[in-house]
Amino acid sequence: MAPLQQPLLTGLALLLVAAVIALVAWALQLMQAATDRQEFSLMLAGCMVCCSAVGLATVMVITLTGPRPLLAGAPPLEAGVSLDAVFLPDSLLWPDAPLLSPDADLPAR
Repeated sequence: MAPLQQPLLTGLALLLVAAVIALVAWALQLMQAATDRQEFSLMLAGCMVCCSAVGLATVMVITLTGPRPLLAGAPPLEAGVSLDAVFLPDSLLWPDAPLLSPDADLPAR
């Protein structure tokens, strides 16, 4: 995916902020109607809409302002971690086992 240009990225961010504000306003209207009509289901609907606004805002912040924003460009091809270099000492696997060096032969169990 090609990186987004700065004006388009700013427009997308403003559109998402407007969507979050609209969701919060709708949630407040639902909750006000719930207190006026004494209906618990409208209060739950307002809470669900408010939770969706919080989720959208969280995803927006993570996507647009991370250390490497997700919409800024594709990750490099050589990115990644090889699990071949991971060494777990035996003390993590068996609490009573003695510590071994990486060069030592493992005892037969």
